[in-house]
Amino acid sequence: MEIKEIVIREALPSVFRGEPHHKSDVWLTELRLQKGGRYIISAESGTGKSSLCAYIYGSRRDYEGKIFFGTTDIATLRIAQWQEIRRSNLAYLPQDLGLFPELTAMENIVLKNDLTGHLAPERIEELLGRLGIAARRDFPVGRMSIGQQQRVGIIRAIAQPFDFILLDEPVSHLDEQNNRIVASIIEEEAARQGAAIISTSVGNHLLLSDAETLYL
Repeated sequence: MEIKEIVIREALPSVFRGEPHHKSDVWLTELRLQKGGRYIISAESGTGKSSLCAYIYGSRRDYEGKIFFGTTDIATLRIAQWQEIRRSNLAYLPQDLGLFPELTAMENIVLKNDLTGHLAPERIEELLGRLGIAARRDFPVGRMSIGQQQRVGIIRAIAQPFDFILLDEPVSHLDEQNNRIVASIIEEEAARQGAAIISTSVGNHLLLSDAETLYL
């Protein structure tokens, strides 16, 4: 299936049920995210940005309201459908990165890319170089800085086809120069696939061009 639109309708994390909630562009409203769009979800800590990514990715279901891929309520999707969606339609970089600390940077990337065959080996080497971590390609990621780990995670996240890419605070430990490099790489890959970018932030925004900012 192709995901052309994500609709978030009157959704709210269940933990917020019954509590006063400030005005939001996402919660308790109808939000339509279009394939090809660029979106920054700006949030304060504790307002549910990581939860939102997990809901869209289907790894959590503790919310009120509805989330749709097109006209399909994601709560009705079966495990096999989710597996295919995560392989072909949704890329995701969680805040905790989900890297294997005992594996090298290259091993973490190749572990996923071997499943998808999405990035040519020379493209992976190019990205490592652009992100300034080519010299760290054979280091266990557990011995790398958080900023270096984020850059490894970015390459791994785009090592697949996608209609939407979800990035939860992807540049929280990067300076402006590396932020711009990361943004350009993600935008290049999204443009090539006609895909949407959804990036969350509590302050250090991914520097996307012409992005719509939504406040959580």
